[in-house]
This record gives sequence, C-alpha cells and structure tokens, in this order.
Amino acid sequence: MPAKSRPISADLVPAVRDAWSVGIRVGSKPHRFIRIWAVVVGHRVFARSWSLSPGGWYRTLVAEKRGVLQVGRKAAPFRAVRARGDALKAAVDRAYLRKYPRPTEAHYAHDLCGPRSRATTLELRLE
Repeated sequence: MPAKSRPISADLVPAVRDAWSVGIRVGSKPHRFIRIWAVVVGHRVFARSWSLSPGGWYRTLVAEKRGVLQVGRKAAPFRAVRARGDALKAAVDRAYLRKYPRPTEAHYAHDLCGPRSRATTLELRLE
C-alpha cells in the first residue's frame, strides 16, 4: 500500500504559503540554509529547481532524500518525494503562478512551470 502524504506540519503550512521564500538545508554535509521558492497545494508543500546546477540543493536532495525546512523561526525535518501525475503538477504550476505574479518574479515563475523545472517537482514530507 502506498504511503500517505504527511504535510510538513499544521503550523508550518500556512507559514510556507505566506512566505516569499523558505530556507532549506539538504544532504549530509553541513552548510547554511539556502533560500528557495516553495508553494502549498492542498496542505502539502512542494518545491522545484530553477537552475538544476550540479552540486545544488535539488541534485543533493534527490540523492540523499532528507533535509530541514525553515520558515521564519520554525524548522522541521523532511523527506523529499518526487511528485507524480499531471494533475498534481498542474496544481503546483498554478500555485507558483499565483504566488509569484509580480513582473520581477513572473519570468522565474513561468520558467518553474516549464518542462525542465516541472520535472523536478518534489513534495517535502515531514519525517
């Protein structure tokens, strides 16, 4: 039976929804939190990679699967799971476009909804 999705936490989900960016720390090597854009769909947190850089957060997270999400003063460990299904990915597209509509953001939001970044859609699940 497939594992049920567990949202990050009841109090972090609204914080992610309202935050312009969130911090994540991924992988087994110590490093600082880096800022990324994350969205909420149905009380579930999702993130996509814009740059796909070698050694970047996305490739590290795909390889090691675990990290810590930070929003304001709150932090929670998570496990990354690839999002599956076109309907879910379309909902994540809409969430990015709604959350980042300003002219300075829209270009990046549209890129995050393009095929290359869309293929990187990860759900961040509470451990």
